[in-house]
Amino acid sequence: MTANLVAVLGNGPVGQTTALLLAKWGVPVVLVDERAERDLVGSKAICQQRDVLDVWEAVGAGKRIAAEGVTWTTARTFHRTEELFAYRVADPGRPAFPPFVNLSQARTEEILDERIAAEPLIDVRWGHRVTGIDQDDDGVTVRFDGRPEVRAGYAVACTGARGGDVRRMLGVGFGGHSFDDRFLICDIRADLDGWAHERRFYFDPPWNPGRQVLIHPCPDSTFRIDWQVPGDYDLAAEEASGALDARVRAIIGDRPYGIVWKSVYRFQSRIADRMRVGRVLLAGDCAHLVAPFGARGLNSGVGDAENAAWKLAFALAGWAGEGLLESYHDERHAAAAENLDVTTETMNFLVPQREEHRLRRRSVLAAAAADPAARARVDSGRLAEPFWYVGSPLTTPDDRRPFAGRPPRGAVPGAAPGILVPDAPAPGGRFREIARGGLLVLATSGADLGVARTAAKAVAAPVRVLELSEVDSTGLLAEALGAEPGELWVIRPDAHVAAVLRAPRHGDLVDALRRALGYGALS
Repeated sequence: MTANLVAVLGNGPVGQTTALLLAKWGVPVVLVDERAERDLVGSKAICQQRDVLDVWEAVGAGKRIAAEGVTWTTARTFHRTEELFAYRVADPGRPAFPPFVNLSQARTEEILDERIAAEPLIDVRWGHRVTGIDQDDDGVTVRFDGRPEVRAGYAVACTGARGGDVRRMLGVGFGGHSFDDRFLICDIRADLDGWAHERRFYFDPPWNPGRQVLIHPCPDSTFRIDWQVPGDYDLAAEEASGALDARVRAIIGDRPYGIVWKSVYRFQSRIADRMRVGRVLLAGDCAHLVAPFGARGLNSGVGDAENAAWKLAFALAGWAGEGLLESYHDERHAAAAENLDVTTETMNFLVPQREEHRLRRRSVLAAAAADPAARARVDSGRLAEPFWYVGSPLTTPDDRRPFAGRPPRGAVPGAAPGILVPDAPAPGGRFREIARGGLLVLATSGADLGVARTAAKAVAAPVRVLELSEVDSTGLLAEALGAEPGELWVIRPDAHVAAVLRAPRHGDLVDALRRALGYGALS
């Protein structure tokens, strides 16, 4: 195989997304999976965040997934039978998609498969179990059980939660722990008036005392219900005794329903110690596992896919320094660590293991009914959000736009270096669609376009220079950016801001562009 080929190991949604994004950059892909065919069973990861839909729209699938899914904008939290609070997710600029859309992972995979089938640069191969990975200075050789090996320039391991064999081949540790309690999932089909556009979370409800229940709406009058259950829970015994029916009816009452799918799982919190090993990148559940509250699994995996794809494409084209691929580990390991921190805080509240955590939870829930300040400390899962690359080696800091840290629940950070750029309508489409076309310098009113254009020619990668007025006919983008006169914004191919420079000299902008490409600054 050719040196510009990328082997993607694992044909789940993260592998599919990686393959499609690489093909979008003109990179040929061999997409392999050890399964004989796709197993379209159960809802699995259902909650797709708006910025992930944006990524999927870059490969022609986002609008389709959003149209077929159920849109929800409100998250409600209850203690026993009393509602503690509800909040709506922020809408900076004018986004193309709603905050969250619920659609089964199985259907999402089918839609992505349709896009893959139409992409001649992607070669899909089922029934390929990886047995070895060898690397040298020129590429990667992936060996399979009874199948011809694949020689590629790079590989991306998207082998999922059961990717232990691949991690061992690469010498990657996967530290963390498993939780004792288990969770019962039932996808039920029923007519539940008023529940179709909101997520509901119950602490200690009378129908699951001492534990939690999470309810998500799905298409076709289907609802995903997750019950926290004891470690020795026996689903077969509960079905046989009629207790499963009683469990469901305690929530929905005496109305017709059907169980579409059911499963029991025990989740883990783990993170790979390296997400780049030479010419192999690790992505998705192969690299990190987190508790499901907050929908940070698949959504974060798609963030891995986009980060990996543009960097591999630029490296293969000769447009990047060595630091660009290493920044994949820097950025996405930091994102995984953030997700681990967030979900660990949630689990300490949901399933307290220490007396101090149990006392805190009890006092917070007791106070939250009447005290708005206490409600802010109720942790039913901080919902997925794009990670901020403020500490990345690719980011040029701006003292005028400091990062204030993790924003309040449901909010987003202000536009600044390292932050995903807000979206807004642009002539012929959306601003993020333009941003994702490659490296971009965006000039506000009064900025020196001569500096922008000459600096753009000083780096190996193609750099577009656009005036803000060309792409912001409504003024919404300028408002969402907080743009000031005389600024040049450097925006990466994944639509994250790399730098905001006020009246820069030529060398300042060249340094910011070089840094964004992994070369490091000249000065």
